[in-house]
Amino acid sequence: MRSALLRALRGVRWYVRELTDESAYDRYVAHVRKEHPQAPVPSRRDFERMRTERQEADPRQGFRCC
Repeated sequence: MRSALLRALRGVRWYVRELTDESAYDRYVAHVRKEHPQAPVPSRRDFERMRTERQEADPRQGFRCC
């Protein structure tokens, strides 16, 4: 019973992280370490800044509300 509950909670946590794109940094770090092992891994703050700048520069993203 307890293992089923823990498995369900892990599933919910995974789903929420994917839905909110909270796991994007983790995926990016895994990609950089695998594909470019010599490259420095940016901090989460730098990653979020790069991601925001890329989104704002893309005309398909439309305007930013906030």
